[in-house]
Amino acid sequence: MSRYSLTHLADHILLRDLGALMALDRVTTADLLAHMAEVDARKLYLPAGYASLFTWCVGELHLSEDAAAKRIHAARAAREYPTILAMVADGRLHLSAVGLLAPHLTPQCAEQLLAAATHKTRNEIQLLLAAHAPQPEVPTRLVALPAVSQHAPGHAAGLELQHAPGHVERAAPAPPAPVRPRSPQRYALQVTLAQATHDKLRRAQELLGHGPCAHAALGD
Repeated sequence: MSRYSLTHLADHILLRDLGALMALDRVTTADLLAHMAEVDARKLYLPAGYASLFTWCVGELHLSEDAAAKRIHAARAAREYPTILAMVADGRLHLSAVGLLAPHLTPQCAEQLLAAATHKTRNEIQLLLAAHAPQPEVPTRLVALPAVSQHAPGHAAGLELQHAPGHVERAAPAPPAPVRPRSPQRYALQVTLAQATHDKLRRAQELLGHGPCAHAALGD
């Protein structure tokens, strides 16, 4: 019988073993981050012929690019703030949490932020950081998408509502619109609109005129 066939296990045994494996995985992850941080500090990837820790992790440890980047980011944060390792080991923080928190950690706020992020989901931590370091309102821009073939699967022809400054060049359909907190109770949204929806929003802008909600309407 394959070791990965678990159909013979009773429910309570399966759940017990899964919990134990999850706890072991967290401890192993913390150990991995500690080792990775030390390899980084000693630059042990150089004698192996790699220019960076990232290329070493991909080439020698056979991590995916995303997995390597996430772990290196967390390892470097943990080297500066070792409490992170204990929190990862006992499940108070996951790797995504460390990645979100790392850019905001300073000697003055690290203890408070790490404690506040305990057992929080990615979305909850984004809200926590939006309150900790509010971002300015994003400008609303309306940009016409380039014409594409009608045969492109899943394409929503029309206009893109651009909430971040910068030039937009997209011929392919955009992924599902991300909604990210910018500050308490304020969110940024980017979305592709069909012509009919665009026309309705323009009509709403005209109806709003210069009323109290006009700042939320579409701009040129």
